[in-house]
Amino acid sequence: MTSFTPDRRTLLKGGAATAAAVATMSADQLLGFAKAWAQSSPFKPESGAKINLLRWKRFVEAEDVAFMKMIEAFQKATGVQVNVSNESYDDIQPKASVAANTGQGLDMVWGLYSLPFLFPSKCLDVSDVAKYLGDKYGGWTQSAEAFGKLGDKWIGIPIATTGALVAYRKSAIEKAGFKEFPKDLAGFSELVKGMNKNGTPAGMALGHASGDANTWLHWALWAHGGYLIDKNNKVIINSPETAKSLEYVKGLYDNFIPGTASWNDSNNNKAYIAGQLYLTVNGISVYVTAKKENPDMAKDTFHANLPLGVDGKLRELHLAFPMLIFTFSKFPNACKALTAFMLEADQFNPWVEAAQGYLSPFLKAYDANPIWTADPKNTLYRDVAKNALTPAGLGQLNEAAAAAIADFIVVDMYANYCTGREDLKGAMASAERQAKRIYR
Repeated sequence: MTSFTPDRRTLLKGGAATAAAVATMSADQLLGFAKAWAQSSPFKPESGAKINLLRWKRFVEAEDVAFMKMIEAFQKATGVQVNVSNESYDDIQPKASVAANTGQGLDMVWGLYSLPFLFPSKCLDVSDVAKYLGDKYGGWTQSAEAFGKLGDKWIGIPIATTGALVAYRKSAIEKAGFKEFPKDLAGFSELVKGMNKNGTPAGMALGHASGDANTWLHWALWAHGGYLIDKNNKVIINSPETAKSLEYVKGLYDNFIPGTASWNDSNNNKAYIAGQLYLTVNGISVYVTAKKENPDMAKDTFHANLPLGVDGKLRELHLAFPMLIFTFSKFPNACKALTAFMLEADQFNPWVEAAQGYLSPFLKAYDANPIWTADPKNTLYRDVAKNALTPAGLGQLNEAAAAAIADFIVVDMYANYCTGREDLKGAMASAERQAKRIYR
């Protein structure tokens, strides 16, 4: 296991560029580690193994570069051929579903949220991988178990999560009369109104954006005490609490930059970097891009948790990335080996550094990576796995909960009301009908 020496800590204080350099300089060391790891690993690939792996398209270029270097090292060390394909967030689930239904085309999918729970019977039991990694790296967060386990069996390995936190321009919130980002719902609403009035608008996605829309709209629902289902998986979306959250979100939406009802996961990034948007909910990627393309914007960009709920508690949905292995893969041991290798310290630490805060760990030992403190604006993203709820909220993550988020039930409810396609009661009733069909 790689240790962080004082010299390396000092080196990392240089920030994102230095962190990316560390990942670049460690390529030969990574291969050396991979060869040694292949000899001692409990997961022995099958002879002649070939793996087809589908993953989401990168939002931080350096993360993707580090990922492919890891894949290259694994291939050279083990002799396993790994073919990597990339799809947008929104296209991962359909592609994975086709493979699950046909039993061919893919061996592994590095997907979103609750993807393994859409077809749990098609997911290989990876409890041995989870135990190996948990024992070695300080244990898993509670949210990791919720995202990875069905009963007592792990059907997916949560590789990392991307935090859905507020990115905002400090100068814009100060101009709106706020010295610091508000922690309460009422203050947040007033801030968004003030920013719009000043011509420095906020904006969050209400379109079919798997990451950006689902995360903040589930927060809005939970913050007002509303939930899609209760702890017994009974549909309870049609409620006074949900109605209050709909009215609250409508108030925000009316002061957003135009067009958010059709946004996907890239629109807010582009608008923020273009200087058209001054507050949004996103992973750290907008800040990472700003540091590269507009240093003055980066200096003015800060991060915050979304406001506390009506009960004073923080409830957030973050974008979890679980790895699943299909039961029909001809090379299950090779797939397990790759999954375990991805989370070994000698390659995971440089990978996290290259991602510059975009990948937050579910394994507790990786909280110590200096990327989280080298730049204070990264630190909030370190802890998102500890705060994360699953898309099921109060309920249990299962096939129905996975289907509900895949079908954008919560997102569409808010979008329908905010855009006037349905009134308040109609939006809740539609969501209730859809949810009951899934949970029948």
